[in-house]
Amino acid sequence: MASRLAHPLSIPNEDEIELFSVMGALTDPVRRALVANIARNPGSSCSSSDFGVSKSALTRHWRLLREAGLIRQEVDGTRHRNWLRREEIDRRFPGLLDLVLQHPDFTSAPDTRD
Repeated sequence: MASRLAHPLSIPNEDEIELFSVMGALTDPVRRALVANIARNPGSSCSSSDFGVSKSALTRHWRLLREAGLIRQEVDGTRHRNWLRREEIDRRFPGLLDLVLQHPDFTSAPDTRD
């Protein structure tokens, strides 16, 4: 049986990122905390913290952020490393991430470095 990490992760191209998908992904406080953490700690792994939810729920949150186009994930052994797709989002929706990351939810999110 193939490893679950053997298949490429789905991620939209820059021109496929939709505003409503991005905003929908940011409606959840856990996903907002994940985005804030990645903004502060680029390349952090998915398992750097539990963010107060189960592992399966966290996996779903990561998938939704990736499929919305907000993050890029790379396989690093048995881990996924995460980066905010800031340049792509800024080109697509100028100023959006600056506004979102300045929100109190983001500025007070815990720092969860690897």
